Amino acid sequence: MRIMAVFAHPDDEIGCIGTLAKHAARGDEVMLVWTTLGELASQFGDATHEEVTRIRRQHGAWVAGKIGAQHHFFDMGDSRMTGGREEALQLARLYAQFRPSVVITWSEDHPHPDHRQSAKIAYDAMTLVRIPKILNEGQPEKIDAWREGIRQYLYYAPACPYPEVLVDTEDTVDVAQEVMTFYHDFYKWVWTPQKYRESRAQIGQLGGVKFAERFNVRASHTRARGYLD
Repeated sequence: MRIMAVFAHPDDEIGCIGTLAKHAARGDEVMLVWTTLGELASQFGDATHEEVTRIRRQHGAWVAGKIGAQHHFFDMGDSRMTGGREEALQLARLYAQFRPSVVITWSEDHPHPDHRQSAKIAYDAMTLVRIPKILNEGQPEKIDAWREGIRQYLYYAPACPYPEVLVDTEDTVDVAQEVMTFYHDFYKWVWTPQKYRESRAQIGQLGGVKFAERFNVRASHTRARGYLD
């Protein structure tokens, strides 16, 4: 399998990091993608865009290295995303390169506009990547379309109309907590790594396992699964 996680800001991936680590550990290809640098975080103060980019690339490399994944940053502008065609086309070209079988992203009704727009372009790109004439607009080298099916998993939302799926993350909860701790220390969150672990345990109880992560999926699946396939 090839799994791509598409999120707006570094740290958004915390909700699926155990699932990504589990797939990477079994040999699946995993790519973390962030549509923005999250440059408006107050921790950056008056740092230049170049400095923010440098720091965020370090963050991305650390997280990706921790779980055995590839990573990619776009720079679509923190809190400036529109969800428009050009943003979706940028992502579609990355789809064409990576050829994901699964895409994980935000729920479609999240209050943060960048989260909603990232989910929107992740979905729109699934169509654009199938159309060679669109992919190759203004491109110096030919891009091959990717026409295989892509399943989309969304972060769980109570009002979502799509079926729910749980992924058992007992084997990777420790590395997931490490990633959460990394961001906790950077952002100085009130939410603690221990509370994070407890939240994974609470989700696990729904599926009869010790720890789990929770998604909605655009297809019918059983309630608890070991992997995303």
